[in-house]
Amino acid sequence: MSGARLSDEQLVDWLRLIRSENIGPRTFLALVNRFGGAGAALEALPALAAKSLRGRAIRIAPRDDILREMDAAARMGVRFIPICDGDYPLLLREIPDAPPVLSIRGAAETMQRDGVALVGSRNASIAGLAFAERLARGLGREGYVIVSGLARGIDAAAHRASLETGTIAVLAGGQARPYPSEHEKLVAQIAERGLLVSEMPIEWEPRGRDFPRRNRIISGLSRATVVVEAARRSGSLITARFANEQGREIFAVPGSPLDPRAEGTNDLLRQGATLCARPEDVVDALAAGGGGGSAGSLFDMAGGADQGPFFEEFEALFEQEQIASGNFALSQPAADAREHLPDADANYAELTDPRERVMSLLGPAPVAIDDLIRTAGLSARDVQGALVELDLEGRLERHGANCVALVGNRK
Repeated sequence: MSGARLSDEQLVDWLRLIRSENIGPRTFLALVNRFGGAGAALEALPALAAKSLRGRAIRIAPRDDILREMDAAARMGVRFIPICDGDYPLLLREIPDAPPVLSIRGAAETMQRDGVALVGSRNASIAGLAFAERLARGLGREGYVIVSGLARGIDAAAHRASLETGTIAVLAGGQARPYPSEHEKLVAQIAERGLLVSEMPIEWEPRGRDFPRRNRIISGLSRATVVVEAARRSGSLITARFANEQGREIFAVPGSPLDPRAEGTNDLLRQGATLCARPEDVVDALAAGGGGGSAGSLFDMAGGADQGPFFEEFEALFEQEQIASGNFALSQPAADAREHLPDADANYAELTDPRERVMSLLGPAPVAIDDLIRTAGLSARDVQGALVELDLEGRLERHGANCVALVGNRK
């Protein structure tokens, strides 16, 4: 189906179908293959639901809502790319739950270059941030696009360091609702120099469950995923799991056993991830043939063929994708949708106490005080005062060349 172009009316049908209640990528694919197109699937859906779901009705996305979304997208300079379009990224098309429709803002050609995902801790150490920047710049010089999720910490550092060479930010919410809000300037820079990608309705406010959904796109766009820092329960490990399932290369940056932010990456190394200590580790592995994907079946252009009983298959898919889908057909999620977002307990921007902010950036690895001042966004006096407090508490270790480190486990 690659290379096919949709008419405006067909695009409306595609968006209505994928925005309908619990219609995720796999259900969308099954419906289009079964009925020969999104329009025909929409017509068949009420009767199919009545037979398959014991009388339960499915909320179908209203046409007017889709037209409003398309108008809003046009005003923002957002373009919709269906999976059948020749501009749809080839690597992403290979994954079994590829988004049927992407919305993009920025340089579309960025998606056609080889990507490497850089992900890691939101509450990153200064050493982790510096290494993420070094990796992003080094991989960018080698022609790779850096893919990440716009989160605080490692993601944001990777995006900023690759603005000149190419970066893709995958959003958990819609194009009009990037998260976190403090990255408004970074979003504008990426829209101008790189690419913003989302599968969600344009005004969709991200919920906690939307972030893992986003992570499969991050890894799906990339030949390899590099995890820079990650605690054992980090969302970055979800991205690594998706990369593994998609047959992509996984790299992990080793860290101190004393730093909880390295527990997840060190676990990945024990499980067989490739060690990454410099950009060349990724470049050499990919040049040797790593990071490929196995192409899955795409849409059957003929469609509509008799494929036997479909009711049981549809019921199973519908139940499975109640979590995997966006559960759309609503203009907005519930009012409490922003509760339990992944950044909620790690909001570095809200750490106003100099001691707490400095502590959040330190780890067992020595870092230069000048770098600490620059990254913390505090005055030299405030940073030095915080260091004196930590020194008096026995929490600080001073090294030569004006470097400091946190003593012991930062918990």
